[in-house]
Order: sequence, then structure tokens, then C-alpha cells
Amino acid sequence: MPTPARLLPLLALLLSACAPAYSPPTGDAAFRAAFSADGVAWVAGGRACVARAPGFRVVCPRLPAAVDVAWNAGEAWAAVPSAGVVVTLDRAARSVAVGRVVALSSTRAYREDGSAVTYEGSAATGVAGAPSAAITGGDGADYVLLAGNLRRVTDNVVTEVSAAPFLVALPTGARSAEIPTTITQAGIYRLTNGRLERGDGTGRILNSVPHTAGRVGQVGSTVVTVSAEGRIRVFSEQLGVLNEN
Repeated sequence: MPTPARLLPLLALLLSACAPAYSPPTGDAAFRAAFSADGVAWVAGGRACVARAPGFRVVCPRLPAAVDVAWNAGEAWAAVPSAGVVVTLDRAARSVAVGRVVALSSTRAYREDGSAVTYEGSAATGVAGAPSAAITGGDGADYVLLAGNLRRVTDNVVTEVSAAPFLVALPTGARSAEIPTTITQAGIYRLTNGRLERGDGTGRILNSVPHTAGRVGQVGSTVVTVSAEGRIRVFSEQLGVLNEN
């Protein structure tokens, strides 16, 4: 059931007049997922859900259309631009007034003018313009896709020109990828051509299993995938099936 605390009425925030107009993602770009040691959260068609490890029971609270999800301090959050808030998806209900947020990382929410706010509601370093995606890299810095480039937020440095649509965290930062990808100490996992592949750093495929389209990430010592329809599959690092719904 919806929780009133998640939908606090808010005053509209003034946006920068010089910021590029924001167009909400559509199609496959509107399907986003975020993974952490706590589980997986995702949004598809505006519906945000979360499934926590180890049971991965799916929870999809009734909310207005969400555009992105992220994990922060063990909580799964969704961005709800029409209400001007980020909200938790399960456990204790929390709602933070942030304005029209278009992208989330694990440290902050980015508004459609590029300004940013933390999950405590404090102002944070942002960028000029609406990011299409954001991620917190292994170096602790945020990286955003902005105007086709991958940009490090802390110093506004472009780290990739003409970046690909998916963002991947690395121990030293982040990079983009053409297909859903996650990198762990055990290998590079990719969803491509109807399969979930595990490769090494040289590009060699170590093994693979049949798999439909989705998103892939690391949850603890497991590799987890989620489809836009909410099907979750849990694999060992060697791609043995541990759980699926």
C-alpha cells in the first residue's frame, strides 16, 4: 500500500534557465538497475522495485512514475520527478525533497539542470545540464553521462568522449559499455546475444549460459540479473544457477 510519507507535497524548485531541456528516457533506456551487497533495485516503464538478498523477494511499492534507482547506506531509493522527491522502496518509509531528479548515483541525486543533492537533502557538487545516467565509481567519485560524454563530477573532467550507454564501476573509477556489463574479481560478466557471458581481462570468454535481455550486477559474492519484467536470476561466480524466480 502507498505510504503518505513517500509523497510529500513540495514546492517546485527553480531550475537553471540555461540548462538543456530534459527529455525522460523511453524504451530500453528507461529500464535501469542498481546493484549492491544488499540486493538489486530496478525501474522499468516507470515502475520501481527492489529485491533484497538473500531471498530476493520482489517489492514494488505503488508510486508515481520513477525514472531511476540507486542504493545508499543500505537503502534502495527511487527518483520520482513529478513529486519532486527521492523515496525508499522498502523497510522504513523515507522521502527527501530534491526537486525534479533525473539520475541517481549511490551518493547523490541529479536534477534536470545538473545540480545535485545528497540523500540527506544537502547540496552537493553537480554538473551543468541533465545527466542521462550516473554511477559512483570504485574511487568514490561520481561519473555521469552528459551530452554523450562520460564526465567525472568532482573535477568536471571528461573521461570518455562519445561514451556508450551503460556505466560500469571499476576499482579505479568507471567506464562505459555498449551492453549490460559488470566487473568483479572473478571476471567480466556481460549480457549479449542471448547469453550471460563470463570473460577475463583479455576478452576471452571463460563460459556462458543462455539468458534473455536484462541487466547484470554483483550482489555480494554472487552475480545477479534482472529483466524488465522483474525476473531475477542469481548465479555463482562460475555461472552456476543458485536461485531464480
